[in-house]
Amino acid sequence: MSWFSKFLSSSIGQKVIMSLTGIFLMLFLIVHLLGNFQLLKDDGGEAFNTYAFFMTHNPLIKIISYSLYAFILWHAVQGIRLWQNNKAARGNIKYAVAHARPGERNARNMAWFGIVIFVFIILHMWQFWLQMKMGVLPPVEVEAYDHPVTNLYIPVAEAFQNLGYVIFYVICMVVIGLHLWHGFWSSFQTLGINHPRYTPLITVVGYIYAVGVPLGFAIIPVWMYLMG
Repeated sequence: MSWFSKFLSSSIGQKVIMSLTGIFLMLFLIVHLLGNFQLLKDDGGEAFNTYAFFMTHNPLIKIISYSLYAFILWHAVQGIRLWQNNKAARGNIKYAVAHARPGERNARNMAWFGIVIFVFIILHMWQFWLQMKMGVLPPVEVEAYDHPVTNLYIPVAEAFQNLGYVIFYVICMVVIGLHLWHGFWSSFQTLGINHPRYTPLITVVGYIYAVGVPLGFAIIPVWMYLMG
């Protein structure tokens, strides 16, 4: 297994890990967005609370969720390692910044975008996920279950009535969009999926994904704020 550990510690191995974990996280964002769209239903949060209970109590989903946490950390750690390696390879920082090639600037921007996104994830989980796990939220009856479920809709609705938080959320979605745009095509490029026939399609899908997913997330708090 020494070859495998050497591969993981190499620059190419780190990029492959970044690509695979990034693709997994991009797939998760689609599922998360579809769930969050339940917030737009005018039902007092019933659809969203039903979705939230299913996602936090289904055994298979729980296993995937724990894997997700690991992938987020792994993706972040590998991103930091790549950033450090690139920084060390550049040598003279002032010269490198002044004469950086587009690829180097993209890598540096991805690192800063990643830091902003990681902070957003921590705050996001502290504000919603932690409250749910600590059991401080009241129960609510929903039609799908014969027992009360945690009313996660309450802290979400309260947060999205705060204009400052809504603006912060939308800005973070813009950053995520920029991160996704570079990460989408670079992930496939790193994995060797780079062919004249398929690359244009991957580019178009990447544009649609990088714009559509963050836009979908951003619409939700704006809509709830305006309708509240």
